[in-house]
Amino acid sequence: MQRNIIFEDRHIIIAYKPAGIATQTARVGQQDMVSELKNYLAKKPEYNGKKEPYLGLVHRLDQPVSGLLVFSKTRQASRALGRQITNGQIQKYYYTVIYGKPEREQGSLTDYLYKDPKTNRSMIVKEDFPQAKKAVLDFKLIKTLFVFEESIDWEDFGTVPHLGEASLIEIKLLTGRHHQIRAQMSHAGMPLLGDTKYGSESSKELSRKTGCKSVALCAYKLTFSHPVSGKNLTFEKQPEGEIFFPFFSSGI
Repeated sequence: MQRNIIFEDRHIIIAYKPAGIATQTARVGQQDMVSELKNYLAKKPEYNGKKEPYLGLVHRLDQPVSGLLVFSKTRQASRALGRQITNGQIQKYYYTVIYGKPEREQGSLTDYLYKDPKTNRSMIVKEDFPQAKKAVLDFKLIKTLFVFEESIDWEDFGTVPHLGEASLIEIKLLTGRHHQIRAQMSHAGMPLLGDTKYGSESSKELSRKTGCKSVALCAYKLTFSHPVSGKNLTFEKQPEGEIFFPFFSSGI
């Protein structure tokens, strides 16, 4: 866990959550970030096994999603960061890889989402739908690449056919709704690779052919004010998933 800690002081911890690990869970035997970080803190000399460390959960990432999370180490920091979350002062940026190329290079999406508790799925609904919540995000195209079949040396055939296009998109999340990015992007015709719940048949097929088994979504940047000093802080980490590698191998 220590290798996933990006920054730590007396008040906060910034940690990278790998895809597939829960932020927090009550399931016995399942790994989660909160438990792992508490175990890490408990080994520090100031605790010496005498008391359980305090760790405040400020925000979450879905289990299939990777990226940066901020945790508080004191109740004072937790309250201050909670106010920033409520006021929209913690800015969260994501990288995602979508199927195809967007019609616009940048834009905003505004929808209303309803979370169906039976299916654990968020649906795009009308504004007056019961329990609908407004969801807003900004997106920007970074790069589009052709996806080729790696197992065949197409140069021997004189042509280089491709399986399709995939695009790296930067997203600024302006509201924090259940499965917001996945639901909104798919509804807008930009389904995420690796997303079996919200993806289109074409995106699922390309995901299978590229071996993308996890949702291609990473919270790569956080910007907020330190809960005690008030200093403006920004943390970034490049996505680790293989589906992201071709976009960053030659720089973006």
